[in-house]
Amino acid sequence: MIDFEEELSKFRPSKEVDQAEDAIVNMNLQDMTDIMVEILKEKDK
Repeated sequence: MIDFEEELSKFRPSKEVDQAEDAIVNMNLQDMTDIMVEILKEKDK
């Protein structure tokens, strides 16, 4: 049987995952809400 606690204690994330996570978090991406607000502002002008 798998001992999940033991397996979790052995887990080490790869450096690539950490780097990708940092890059994604630091990106300033617009989501659909931001886009809709911008469209509505342009429409009201």
